[in-house]
Amino acid sequence: MSNGAVPEPDPTKFTGADSVFLQDFATLSAFGATPGGGVERQAGSPADGEQRAWLAGMLRDKGFDVSFDQVGNQFGLLELNPGAPYVLVGSHLDSQPTAGRYDGAYGVLAAAHAAFRLAEEWRAGATTPRYNLAVVNWFNEEGARFKPSMMGSSVYTGKMTAEHVLAITDPAGITVREALEATASLGRGTGPTAAYAAEIHIQQGRSMERDGITIGVVDSNWAANKYQFEVLGEQAHTGSTVIADRRDALLGASMLVVAAREIADHFPAGAVHTSVGQLDVYPNSPVVVPSLVNLLLDLRSADGGLLEEADRMLHERIEQIQQAARVDIRKTGSHCWPVTPYQPEGVALAEKIVANRGLTYTRVKTLAGHDSTNLKDIVPTVMLFVPSVEGISHNEHEYTTDQDIVSGLHVLTDVVRSLCFGELDPR
Repeated sequence: MSNGAVPEPDPTKFTGADSVFLQDFATLSAFGATPGGGVERQAGSPADGEQRAWLAGMLRDKGFDVSFDQVGNQFGLLELNPGAPYVLVGSHLDSQPTAGRYDGAYGVLAAAHAAFRLAEEWRAGATTPRYNLAVVNWFNEEGARFKPSMMGSSVYTGKMTAEHVLAITDPAGITVREALEATASLGRGTGPTAAYAAEIHIQQGRSMERDGITIGVVDSNWAANKYQFEVLGEQAHTGSTVIADRRDALLGASMLVVAAREIADHFPAGAVHTSVGQLDVYPNSPVVVPSLVNLLLDLRSADGGLLEEADRMLHERIEQIQQAARVDIRKTGSHCWPVTPYQPEGVALAEKIVANRGLTYTRVKTLAGHDSTNLKDIVPTVMLFVPSVEGISHNEHEYTTDQDIVSGLHVLTDVVRSLCFGELDPR
């Protein structure tokens, strides 16, 4: 799969609403499509605006009211019980540069189609759910253009302020406010009040595919410490400046990159993940010793104690690197979260539903951050995974089979139905 073309969805192998879902997924995948079979639609980009408009039209055609909140979170609202809070179900449509089709986008489209099926069911029946239903497309989950990641859900859950977020700029100096205005996505207010939340996502790992599992029920997230560092040196001529006189910011940054990998290797295999995913070098000229490098470095673990030890090791290495490379290293930002479980009652509900569907399932942890990791801090939240072929993600060759995304849609529909009828309410 990693060397071949990503298969196109094949609606002809399914019938009825499942076939329509796959047709809609093919349509969604055309927004920002890349020659390599993936997508590029970073938050607030023209492609992001186009797909948001398409989603809004589809929601309105099904009788949902569409609105945007103060930081561009998009909601499709179905109010059947006036005044009641909402079950929020969804994910994100924004992507990394040259990304896969499935990350986030599958979760939004599955949420919409689950909501359409339930709306039809409730309008035709005699029962009214206890809670209303909201399909949500969270703004800037990826954090590729604007930092940090999970921005929209962070504001919704009170972890960041709208004023701060709207003033954040991308590398070109465009603010979040300006990007939202350009894509007709800047609204007002704080969005619907949540009673429960649910999200489905591709696993972005290989364990479920390896073990033949159709549905992963997420019971906890890994902890993460994500840092922005500024490495300060002194600009100089690469030819005439002797090595001993150099204060090379890129050398210091490179030593940080190596240190991050060596810290991961210090622990048992797989216990701690580290990475540096972005370097911005100034002045980035072939004959100039760099004077400034900005970089993002993250540490992750399922064990809070190991993460704390890794963090201590990192800061010790920073002191050593400053002396060895004759640079200053400053922390200019951070985005951290601890190991926290999803509510056990939500995990149990999902397991019961999957078992009733006759599908294979297991409990899994999410190594990556997701909007649901924010939502679970304010309301009971159910998080589901479907397998990723070969574990490929943040890559144009990311792929999940049609059967798996359809099976996930069925399970999500059942979960949302149960949440809307208050199955997790205190008895």
